[in-house]
Amino acid sequence: MSSFKSRCARLVLRSFGWRIEGERPQPESYVLIAAPHTSNWDFPLMLLFAAAFDIRIKFLAKHSLFQPPLGWLMRAFGGLPIVRHRNSNVVEDMAATFDGLGALVIAVPAEGTRTRTDYWKSGFYHIAREAKVPIVPSYLDFGQKRGGFGPALVPSGDISADMQYFRDFYAPMQGKFADQFGPVKLREEEAD
Repeated sequence: MSSFKSRCARLVLRSFGWRIEGERPQPESYVLIAAPHTSNWDFPLMLLFAAAFDIRIKFLAKHSLFQPPLGWLMRAFGGLPIVRHRNSNVVEDMAATFDGLGALVIAVPAEGTRTRTDYWKSGFYHIAREAKVPIVPSYLDFGQKRGGFGPALVPSGDISADMQYFRDFYAPMQGKFADQFGPVKLREEEAD
């Protein structure tokens, strides 16, 4: 049985022509990849798809987005501020956050930016590995106006093999600005 919030989110998505695909991810706790990330529309759509599947997410965002007047709204929607220039270990901090809570979903825009980049940020992978939780890929495919979630992957430690899973998964996906969706690759893969 879906909640009122879920039914409303599904109605809004359908009214804008979006198709909702797949099932709610099975794990209670996981790192959620938010991709492709090429426009400002990705954020509200991600929140709508999460609501449509009755998933309460937390998400990482640059700390400057949490300044007044909208900082309270970012926190209300599940935002966790990240101070990029501070020397703190975000991976360890986020892994510890998983340890402290029963069920937690942290959405990470793996590209780290809306503009094209040659490498994804590897934080999502290392957070999941250290916290011993799976990674669930989510998608907003603007080409076919569809969104949903893929099967969970438990990181094996073989970064290239694990990333091949995500390359295959995201191959048919198109961001709002398709030319801004760069390769699904981590810099660490070149060291393999």
